[in-house]
Amino acid sequence: MSEDRAKKLVLWFEELRKEDVPLVGGKCANLGEMINAGIPVPPGFAVSAYAYKLFLEKTGIAEKVYSIIRETVKDPNDPKQYEEASAKIRELIESTPIPSEIEKAIRENYEMLNDRVGAIEAFVAVRSSATAEDLPDASFAGQQETFLNVKGGDDLVYYVRKCWSSLFTPRAIFYRTQKGFPHERVLISVAVQKMVNSKAAGVIFTLHPVTGDRSKIVIEGAWGLGEAVVSGAVTPDRFVVDKATLKILAKEVADKTVEYVREPKTGKTIHAEVPPERRNIPCLTDEEIMELAKLARRIEQHYGKPQDIEFAIDRDLPFPQNVYIVQSRPETVWSFKAEEKPTVEAPTPVEKLVPILKGLPASPGIYAGRVKVALDHKEAAKVMEKGDILVTKMTNPDWVPYMRMAGAIVTDDGGMTCHAAIVSRELGIPCIVGSKEATKVLRSGSYYTIDATSGIVYEGIVESLVKPAPKATPTAVTAEAVITLPQWAIYPPVTATKIYVNLSIPDVAEKVFNESRPDGVGLLRAEHLMLSVGKHPRLLIEEGGAEKMVDAFAEGIRKVAQVFFPRPVVYRFLDFKPDEFLALPGGEKYEKEAGHVGPNPLIGYRGAFRYIKEPDIFRLECQAIKKVREEYGLKNVWVMVPFVRTVEEFKNCLKIMEEEGLKKGPDFKVWIMVEVPSTVLLIDKFIEAGIDGVSFGTNDLTMLILGIDRDDASVQEIYDERNLAVLRALSHVIRLCREHNVTTSICGQAPSNYPEIVEFLVKEGATSLSVNPDKVIETRVLVASIERKILLERLAESKKDKPFFKFSWSEEL
Repeated sequence: MSEDRAKKLVLWFEELRKEDVPLVGGKCANLGEMINAGIPVPPGFAVSAYAYKLFLEKTGIAEKVYSIIRETVKDPNDPKQYEEASAKIRELIESTPIPSEIEKAIRENYEMLNDRVGAIEAFVAVRSSATAEDLPDASFAGQQETFLNVKGGDDLVYYVRKCWSSLFTPRAIFYRTQKGFPHERVLISVAVQKMVNSKAAGVIFTLHPVTGDRSKIVIEGAWGLGEAVVSGAVTPDRFVVDKATLKILAKEVADKTVEYVREPKTGKTIHAEVPPERRNIPCLTDEEIMELAKLARRIEQHYGKPQDIEFAIDRDLPFPQNVYIVQSRPETVWSFKAEEKPTVEAPTPVEKLVPILKGLPASPGIYAGRVKVALDHKEAAKVMEKGDILVTKMTNPDWVPYMRMAGAIVTDDGGMTCHAAIVSRELGIPCIVGSKEATKVLRSGSYYTIDATSGIVYEGIVESLVKPAPKATPTAVTAEAVITLPQWAIYPPVTATKIYVNLSIPDVAEKVFNESRPDGVGLLRAEHLMLSVGKHPRLLIEEGGAEKMVDAFAEGIRKVAQVFFPRPVVYRFLDFKPDEFLALPGGEKYEKEAGHVGPNPLIGYRGAFRYIKEPDIFRLECQAIKKVREEYGLKNVWVMVPFVRTVEEFKNCLKIMEEEGLKKGPDFKVWIMVEVPSTVLLIDKFIEAGIDGVSFGTNDLTMLILGIDRDDASVQEIYDERNLAVLRALSHVIRLCREHNVTTSICGQAPSNYPEIVEFLVKEGATSLSVNPDKVIETRVLVASIERKILLERLAESKKDKPFFKFSWSEEL
């Protein structure tokens, strides 16, 4: 790298290669790499990282910027301090004039870009491209800002400075602080690129993402900008192409209801409804499909490995000049090796299998170690050490810190949907519930082997179970064999049915996302956030601490939404039962003495009914959501109202939300949980009331349809989500919702437990499935195989116009 080149203020993409990340960041360097490989990339240039560095030095604000952080961020866990520092720094950068030589370079190169594209003032995309020399572990994806449809030299200079200041958003400052990255060593480049006025956009895989078949190319697309596909706002069309012959092997045309387009008068990006005549026709012509496949094949040959590619089709240009590639990344095999558990000194292994206890296999896995029996969470705080097997009667949210320390968990009580089961699956910890007498049979300090795949506890260390099995060879995927397919051998498939994940603990969001790349979060539970606050919300309000609850909830939601952005995150409003509120400080007064604790909390004072009885507490959650969406700019956060019994309850909740500034729209959806039989029977009325989506809570729905207490281990043998009565309820709701373009999902335990439920829901036409973190890949592979089968058998049928199969009310699965 020559010194002259390293100090250039502007570098055109064709001057760049992938090795130029220190000069212009990864985004710009990769665009240059593709242009030099002959790939049609929208023309543009990079305002170099050196230009930003020179701006700080020439204006003398560098030390001011970094001193603001040092002086403002005293508590690294206080989000308000990051917000205050960000506001001060951004105002400083955006109000400081750019040195004339830098501004001149930006304006002159913009004029050159105008000449290239034949425009007086071209629309451009202005994108941040951060870089950190000698910090190989730094990843700044999604932390800086992008501005679309920028026009004119004055606006361009303005938005370049906005990109520079976005290096200091609250979440960017927080990330670098938490990772220990010096702020002074992180620089930023800005990509200025011709804006593609997209007719259609999407992604291309240069192998079949389900089977890894390198002879296939799979293309996903939708109308307008690609954000509609990435964010899950629409189900994309899918096209499968033979890589060798470029013959189109299969087409699946989806019902595309929304597109993101440029508004002709203002030039701004807007959400628009797709006209009825375009909703169900392919977004790509055959010649565009083949051209994209041809380009994808060239890109794969250039990089020497399968690729995940983003494309855009320009509505202002004729074919083939309208076909652009805007990004390409390696398509990788996802490795899912379990983290190593801490080892403990163990006595002599016992090879004779001696089952001493049986229960329900709630979270699969095998673990051997030392038991610690604790009857309450205070005792657990005293005795638990990292890697111990936690044995107790039952857990609740107070137990989460000690559950995270455990190598495995065994409880006396509970069923497959109890707190211990749900949280263990999310944490990836082997768990057996409903053993009835674990706290009596298992001895603290003794060693046991927990086979949570079978629900059996053995005395001693059973090496034949604990010893890792040899790695299997990847095999072809079948629906029947998917459960035994080694996860580390799986490519993430592409499915029309979105695969979401259920989350309770914000701190595990990044790990879950990196391991399984879900399409979004179909259920973000609020209960752990309430536990982190540590007091009953009524007590907080009385003590003047309402803002503390808003900030704590906003911070937890932000952690998840930032990791998953722009994929949707569906936040379920707080659904603690009265007995769970009772455990919090203030619970005795505000639950028990207030008469809220009934004989069965599962069907008591909870859900939507509670929100309209105590709207001041509900408003605090709404304020937290608004803060995440508006202050952090994370518009991918939607909401879901749980345990809705009547239409009037929903309408009242919606009214409160609107009063708090949360108004339904294209980028803000309001769902309800379908957990109560009345919601099933009145689903048409809920649709009329304005729901955007529903999510089946099969845990409670099964309980209420069958009349079974789901937390009672003695009746678990007849608790079954596959019961015909439950299937009839699911079918009825899905079909009515499909008729009215209301999305349907499921966040109960059923799809995580039963592959046949997955097949039933896909065939009925559910929009998405939300499953436990450890089931995302298995479910995606299973759904892909089911969808392939449907395509082959019913290629001529439309998913919107008629069901994929006729479900009889008299048949079992």
